[in-house]
Amino acid sequence: MSLKPFTGTGVAIVTPFRNDSSIDFKSLEKILEHIISGGVDYVVVLGTTGESVTLSKDEKKAVINFVNDIVDQRIRVVLGIGGNNTQEILSTISATEYDNIDAILSVSPYYNKPSQTGIYLHYKAIATASPVPVILYNVPGRTGSNIAADTTIKLAAEFQNIVAIKEASGNFTQIMQIIKRKPKDFQVISGDDAITLPMIAIGANGVISVVANAFPKEFSTMVNLALKGDLSKANMVHYKLLDIINALFEEGSPAGIKALLEILKIARNNVRLPLAPVSEKLYAKLDALAKKMK
Repeated sequence: MSLKPFTGTGVAIVTPFRNDSSIDFKSLEKILEHIISGGVDYVVVLGTTGESVTLSKDEKKAVINFVNDIVDQRIRVVLGIGGNNTQEILSTISATEYDNIDAILSVSPYYNKPSQTGIYLHYKAIATASPVPVILYNVPGRTGSNIAADTTIKLAAEFQNIVAIKEASGNFTQIMQIIKRKPKDFQVISGDDAITLPMIAIGANGVISVVANAFPKEFSTMVNLALKGDLSKANMVHYKLLDIINALFEEGSPAGIKALLEILKIARNNVRLPLAPVSEKLYAKLDALAKKMK
């Protein structure tokens, strides 16, 4: 594996459902082929965008096996294993098979609101147990707590297999502190589609994207242009996508991206409770914005 394997565009893939809420594997294959042909660098399976907390253990195993069969090592695969029960995560890590899994993405503990010491010890336990590289995931808007820059730097410095952070705090002061102080090969990955371009401009390595489920070619083109330093051309793509990116999150994710995937005739607009489909008003807005992308 290269020193910086998660440069570029990763996609947090949705888990499509049939009308009876069972997993729609035919649509999952369609999504995977769509994003691979769009030139992305890796996928994240069973992340929060994949509604992983609503899936049974058997369903998760079936999704992992299916994704690996379809991807067939054409791009990297990252597996989401996270939560707010450290011991349960360690048990899951121990029980997981890692054939063709390049890393795990582990969201910071939610609801519990642990201290920075608690967050550090949580990830120390994960790093010690994981046989593959670990990507931290900081998304305080959803978890209710923030991984401070000092904690990120400490983890990155002390554990060689903690290789990156997906940063979705939106706090540029914090993000710049991480980029400035991080070990050389530690990667900073945008977790927010709308600010990916400015994050790359200040030194981030890429993105784990939601909108790239629907528009992988356009978004990966923007990321690649930005990474090459061609910010003028990257800006053009960024602003073409910005309105639809913002609309995707108006009523929560992944409800927005699933509506858009149905509009594009890629997958059904079905989510599992407690999520609900977007309103008719937002659906119509996404439809109109999608037509502008053609």
